[in-house]
Amino acid sequence: MTALIKVRGLAAGYGDTSAVRGLDLEVHPGEVVALMGPNGAGKTTTVLTLAGELKPLAGEIELMGSSARLPLHRRARRGLALLTEERPVFMGLTARQNIAIGGCDPEKVITLFPELKPLLTRRVGLLSGGEQQMLAVGRALSRHQARLLLIDELSLGLAPKLVTRLLKAVRAAADDGLGVLLVEQYVRRALEISNRVYVIAQGELRFTGTAVEARDKVQDIESMYLSAPQAENPGAMPVTDDRKG
Repeated sequence: MTALIKVRGLAAGYGDTSAVRGLDLEVHPGEVVALMGPNGAGKTTTVLTLAGELKPLAGEIELMGSSARLPLHRRARRGLALLTEERPVFMGLTARQNIAIGGCDPEKVITLFPELKPLLTRRVGLLSGGEQQMLAVGRALSRHQARLLLIDELSLGLAPKLVTRLLKAVRAAADDGLGVLLVEQYVRRALEISNRVYVIAQGELRFTGTAVEARDKVQDIESMYLSAPQAENPGAMPVTDDRKG
């Protein structure tokens, strides 16, 4: 099966400073691939580079079988969708207007998250953080042309029950053929819905394997490569902005 995105020898960063070096990675249709690592490992840098927001310092990126040297808006036309940790919604527009932007299927959004239905005429800036994230995820999963979704920190600032719902929606979309690269602080929850795992630390790839293999070694992986889980959120890693290191 042809990979939706394939990365070989990627170096990425800001200016001349690389946050990621020598990264090999690929995502196929119908799978969720988890990208994990401690604070400052380069996860956000990787996602932004794959999306076209940052230019790679070295290496090759193939998107849908073709070399990717395109900006984000042109990659989007090829079927790439990006969900950043900042919740990419338009705060000054209503929920209905947000859904209408970008070729989204409004019925699918409401089916995924029925609680958005009575909020369609409300300005998004007045919604709660959880409602905004449901809208953002619903939009990303309901785009007619979406084939590959890059997600950076889906659960940031959200209640655990909502995180579970969002992750289940992502898994269901993958089961329907969408390819997903998922950066997620809830390590063990992410492993429950993932097919494969990449772990990076200090900008380099440290572990590659199936989610089953990672679950069997999760304590070793956490102790060797990931920051210690926070007591109030078992299986969670502290959140970071890779651009700070």
